[in-house]
Amino acid sequence: MNESETRAELIDPALRASGWGEVEGTRIYREYPIAPGRIEPGGFHKRPEKADYILEYKNQKIGIIEAKADGFPAAEGVAQAKAYAKKLEVNYTFATNGKEIYEISMKSGKEGIVDRYPTPDELWHRTFDDWNAWKEKFAEIPLEGTRPPRYYQEIAINKTVNAIAEEKQRLLLTLATGTGKTNIAFQIAWKLFQARWNLNRDGSRRPRILFLADRNILADQAFNEFGAFTDDAKVRIKPDSIRKKGLPMSGSIFFTIFQTFMSGPENTPYFGSYPPDFFDLIIIDECHRGGANDESNWRDIMNYFSPAVQLGLTATPKRKDNVDTYKYFGEPLYTYSLKAGINDGFLTPFKVHRIKTTLDDYMFTSDDEIIEGEIEEGRLYEEKDFNRTIEIEAREAKRVEIFMNEADQNEKALVFGATQAHAALLRDLINQIADSSDPFYCVRVTANDAERGEQYLREFQDNEKLIPTILTTSQKLSTGVDARNIRNIVLMRPINSMIEFKQIIGRGTRLYEGKEYFTIYDFVDAYHHFADPEWDGEPINETEEPRIKKTIDPPIPPGPGPEPPMPPKQKIKIRLRDGKEREIKHMISTSFWSADGKPMSVQEFMDSMIGIMPNYCKTEEELRVLWSAPKTRKDFLDKLAEQGYNKENLETLQKMLDAEACDLLDVLSYVSFLTPKISRTERVDKTKNEIFAGADEKQTEFLDFIIAKYSEKGVEELDDEKLPVLLSLKYNSTADAVRILGNVETIRRSFLNFQKHLYSRAA
Repeated sequence: MNESETRAELIDPALRASGWGEVEGTRIYREYPIAPGRIEPGGFHKRPEKADYILEYKNQKIGIIEAKADGFPAAEGVAQAKAYAKKLEVNYTFATNGKEIYEISMKSGKEGIVDRYPTPDELWHRTFDDWNAWKEKFAEIPLEGTRPPRYYQEIAINKTVNAIAEEKQRLLLTLATGTGKTNIAFQIAWKLFQARWNLNRDGSRRPRILFLADRNILADQAFNEFGAFTDDAKVRIKPDSIRKKGLPMSGSIFFTIFQTFMSGPENTPYFGSYPPDFFDLIIIDECHRGGANDESNWRDIMNYFSPAVQLGLTATPKRKDNVDTYKYFGEPLYTYSLKAGINDGFLTPFKVHRIKTTLDDYMFTSDDEIIEGEIEEGRLYEEKDFNRTIEIEAREAKRVEIFMNEADQNEKALVFGATQAHAALLRDLINQIADSSDPFYCVRVTANDAERGEQYLREFQDNEKLIPTILTTSQKLSTGVDARNIRNIVLMRPINSMIEFKQIIGRGTRLYEGKEYFTIYDFVDAYHHFADPEWDGEPINETEEPRIKKTIDPPIPPGPGPEPPMPPKQKIKIRLRDGKEREIKHMISTSFWSADGKPMSVQEFMDSMIGIMPNYCKTEEELRVLWSAPKTRKDFLDKLAEQGYNKENLETLQKMLDAEACDLLDVLSYVSFLTPKISRTERVDKTKNEIFAGADEKQTEFLDFIIAKYSEKGVEELDDEKLPVLLSLKYNSTADAVRILGNVETIRRSFLNFQKHLYSRAA
C-alpha cells in the first residue's frame, strides 16, 4: 500500500480503536500545517512542514504521528516525528508504517515499539502530571476567532495561562517583532475573562486586565486587536477623559500608556487613585522599555500594582543592556526568535545593500566654506559626528539620491536619521528628487510632529493608501509600527544597540501579499551586528557582572562659586566647493545571507553551491542539456532555489563575478566546472550556423528578434511563458505570427530547437 492507503486502511482504524475521534473532546488533525517554510524569491515557500497526524484532547495538542507506507520500517519517520514534537513542544510522538507503532517520549527519552496507541485519557495523564482545576477551566475555553493561531502562538498562550493557574506572579514572553504578541495577549485575556479568573480565584467576577504600553499607537493597536470583547468591556484611558470624568472604574479590559498613569495634578500620579489590588492582570507591552528597569520612573506603577499578575511582552532576548527586564520578570515562559520566524515562513526575509561613499568621513579643506560653527582643522569627522556635530547637506543629498535611484519609489520605506532635524532634512531632500509630485509623498514622523505625525503614521499603515510612501524619523519609528507592506529600511544613522537594531529590522519582517523580501539600505555599517554573537543567539549567561552600587559624591568644598555654564556648541555647517558634490562616488555591496541569518562571502556562497551541484548534474555537458529546454531549466532552478540558491542570488553572484553579459548557465558552469566565461553575444556567434540551419527568411527574421532579446536581457527571455510575449512584440498578435510563420506547433518547435542549438557547445 502507498502512504495514503496505509493511513486509511491501517492507521485510522487503529486510532479509532483507541478512542481517538470517538471519545468526546478528542480531535484528529490530518496533514496539520505547522509552518509554510521560508519565503523564497518568486513567492513560493521552501519545504512547508506538515505533521501527518496531530492528536488533540480537551483543546490541547498532546500527540503527533508521522506515517510512512507499509513497505517502510515503522521507525523510518522517527527523525521527523521528533523534530515536529520538539517544535510543537509535545511530549509524546509516534512513527508508524501502519503495522507497527514506534512510541517516543521527548521528556523521558524512552522509545520503542508498542502494540497500540494510548487512549486519550492515558495520553492525557501521561502528559500532564500537575493538572489542576484552573488549568482544566482554561483548557475548556477554545481560542477565539475563525483562524487558528500559529503553532508558537498557541504554545505561548497555553504556557501563560498554565503559569497563571500555578499562581506565578511575574511572567515573560519573548517573541520576535511581527509574530503577533498582541494577538497572544488577547487570547490570554479572552481565556481568563471567559473562565472568570481573578486574583481571589473564586470565579465570583470577571478579571480586570490592564494593557500598558509606552506609546499611544501601541495602546490603540491593542485596543483594536481586542475587538472580540464587547464595547462596554473595553476602556481606553486618556488624559483628557480623566480630567473630565476621573479614572474609569467600570469595565474589564483597560488600555493606557505609562505617561498617562504617571501624570496628574500637583505631581500626584493618576494611578494612585486605584486600589493596589484593582487589576488582576497587567500586560506590559515592549516591557524592556518600560517599568522593569530598576532606574525607570515608571517602576512605581509596577510596584504599586504588585498584587497583580504581571505579564511582560518583549521582542528582545536577554542581553547585557536589558538584564533588568529578565531580573524583574524571570526567564521567559517561551521564546520565539526572528531567525525561527523567517525560517518558518511567518516573517519576511531580507537582503542587505551596504553602501559606501567617498564622503563617509570628512576632513576640512580650505576650498570648502564654513557656513556656521567653528571647524576643528585636521580633525576627521566620522559617521557618529554627522548631523549632530557637523552637517554637510550635499553628503546627505548624495545618499538620498543613491537610495532613490536603487529602490522602487512606489514601495513604502522607513528612513532613520540621526536627529529630528536630520529627519526633516532627509524628508525635504527625498521630496525634492522624488518622481511623485504629491506634497505628502515623504513626511517626517518624530516626537515634535505630535498628532500630525500620528496621523501620517496611521495613513502609512493603511495598506490601501499609497501616500505617504516614505516616512523619515530618528527614534520614534524603531518600534510600534505595524505596517505590513514596508519594503525598504534605510539606515542613515549609526545603530549602536543590538536591541534597537533588532527592533528596526523587525519593522520590515511582517508578511504581506506579494512581499517576498524587504531590503535594508545600510549607509552606516550596521550590518556588523549580524556577525555579533548576540545576533539572535542564546541569552547571556546567568552569571552577570555585579551591578555597580551608587555612591554619594563627597561634598564639594566651598569655593569662589560656580562657573557660568558653557553655551551649547553650534552645529558646524559646511558647503562643499562648487562641483565637489559631483565628485562623490559610491559603491553598493550586496551580501548573501544563509538560512540562519548569517552573512556569507561570495567565496562561501560559491563553495556551498559547488557542494550541492553534483546532486543535480555531475558534468558541464549534463548541465547544458538541462539548460537547453525551458522545462528542465525551470525544474533545475527550482531545485536550486529550494536549497537556498534562488535566481535572485544567482543573478547577484553574476554581477559580483562581473558576468552580467554572460548567460546564467555560463556563470554556473564557471563556478562549478571552471569553464571560461563567455558573453551571450559570443555564445550566439559560436552557434549561429546551427541556429539558422534550415530556417527560411521569415523564420530567420524571428530568430534574429529572439537573439536580440536574449543578448540584451538574458536567459529569462527564453522561458516558456515568454513565447507569446515575444510573438506579440514582433508581430502585434499571435494570430499575425501564425499567418507569417506557420501554425503554433511549428513556431514552438522553432523556439525550442533554437535553444538546443544555442546550448549545444561548451564555452
